[in-house]
Amino acid sequence: MIKVHHLNESRSQRILWLLEELGAPYEIVGYQRNAQTRLAPPELAAVHPLGKSPVIEDGNVKIAESGAIVEYLCARYGGGVLAKTEGSAEWPAYIEWLHYAEGSAMLPLMLHMYVMRLGEAGAPLHPRIEGEIKNHIGYVEGALKGRAFFVGEGFTGADVQMSFVAEVTRAFGKLKDYPAFDAWLDRMHERPAWKAALAKGGDYALGR
Repeated sequence: MIKVHHLNESRSQRILWLLEELGAPYEIVGYQRNAQTRLAPPELAAVHPLGKSPVIEDGNVKIAESGAIVEYLCARYGGGVLAKTEGSAEWPAYIEWLHYAEGSAMLPLMLHMYVMRLGEAGAPLHPRIEGEIKNHIGYVEGALKGRAFFVGEGFTGADVQMSFVAEVTRAFGKLKDYPAFDAWLDRMHERPAWKAALAKGGDYALGR
């Protein structure tokens, strides 16, 4: 059975969602953020040297990094349903969105979060960071106009991976400026598998 090392209010929520979509059996090993620092507990460092979540264990396989986990789970348990296959017309877009989520889109959002904590000392950085957020979330908005999903006509692992970008953007009060992306997240939150994962994963205020 797949073991998910799951940190509350984190990227690992989307891994629970994916497993519910796949119908794959899994168990949750839960961890709680420090209420003051919002950091992961030191126990996660015993699971993986980075001390981050998500991490999954599947037999002798241990994987960190949510994009790699999504790729692995879709390939191992998806039966070709939630991933686009190499050589197909939609495969390049699929892998681009899968890697774009953490490779580019999350960086300005994370910088925004950290710089906000600096107060006035971070003020000189705000215009550049805001510009990058508008650039990236505007790109996503344009890609989703007139579309129900990120790739093709159906739900894929790319939608799972991009969900955290939308949720963090909404948590910062910025998603309302991007109606296509905003509506897409609402649709994802209506999926039965999302709701099932939310019930199992615990506190998760992002995007709601």
